[in-house]
Amino acid sequence: MYDREALDAREAATLAPYATLSGHSRGRVYPEPESQRRTTFQKDRDRILHTTAFRRLEYKTQVFLNSTGDHYRTRLTHTLEVAQVARSVALSLGLNETLSESIALAHDLGHPPFGHAGERILNGLMERHGGFDHNRQTLRIVTELEDRYPDFPGLNLSLETLEGIAKHEPLASQTGMPSLEAQLVNIADGLAYSAHDLDDGLRSGLITPADLRGLPLWEHLLARLNLSPEHLSEKDRRVLQRELLGWLITDLSEASHARLVQHRIESPQQVQQHPELLMGFSETMRPLLSELNRFLRAQLYHHWQVERQVAQAEHALGGLFRAYLRRPAMLPPAARARTAQEGLERVVCDYLAGMTDRYAADEYRRLHGGAGPEA
Repeated sequence: MYDREALDAREAATLAPYATLSGHSRGRVYPEPESQRRTTFQKDRDRILHTTAFRRLEYKTQVFLNSTGDHYRTRLTHTLEVAQVARSVALSLGLNETLSESIALAHDLGHPPFGHAGERILNGLMERHGGFDHNRQTLRIVTELEDRYPDFPGLNLSLETLEGIAKHEPLASQTGMPSLEAQLVNIADGLAYSAHDLDDGLRSGLITPADLRGLPLWEHLLARLNLSPEHLSEKDRRVLQRELLGWLITDLSEASHARLVQHRIESPQQVQQHPELLMGFSETMRPLLSELNRFLRAQLYHHWQVERQVAQAEHALGGLFRAYLRRPAMLPPAARARTAQEGLERVVCDYLAGMTDRYAADEYRRLHGGAGPEA
């Protein structure tokens, strides 16, 4: 059997010199014994997987509400797909696969119900009280809000995992650039959005092959696979999806490796001290993805049928926010206990952000009676 020391030694012997090693972790905010049979980052991953916030991702919107169909991606399936991309690239570059997976599994824990619309609405409701951002909310969840352990708040994750989750919110402990594993997950998140939202848009019919005509990335895929957009079957769509994912993952891996070689990166310290991010797509791929993302924003995220979901989210979240502010006694006791320290508005925001689409819609109907927004 492998104990933690043996697993740490195996990492040191097999990973690339620029990888983040479990055995070199800077520890946790609250000192505690490490597991005998798991590395530090394995322990982080397992703690994240067992959170209430992670289980709720199954019923939180990615683009399409749960009630729209059973096969569209949810926040949970998006998270798993980001983890798969991150692990694939980490393995090919010799990075720490487990740290990459831990960061990926946690990266969207702070997303509210109703997708990006929910985030915009909560940010507006909290405009005078510090705003709302899902990255900051994720950090709040893993450092404060998950109440699972008697000796510390949150999950007490390693500093390396916390810094990977933090993204645009640098921690006091963070110095220089993020680890390669953290950079990788950030890129994998955008990669998964681009590829999988395009797939869901085509599946739903809100985007058609005719809409994509002239988009360079789309035309390249059709030519690469010798497919005609006029006769695109369900199986053809799946082939396109697989080809796009493989193309993006290969480009990301090869372009990132080329930069590591070019700049002679041979340690995590050099990664931190480098003036620019090292993980990323090639100069050829970047404009293709930028055009695809502009297309998705215009044609999918602001499609009139998706905008109806935004109206539902405004109705539910706005109504619940005002109702709880008027009558804080309706909040659960654990939430009310935090109002003196956090302020009522932040506590209400935390409570709403933790809801699933279905629970938020049901709660709105319970409080206001009769018909309400669907989830």
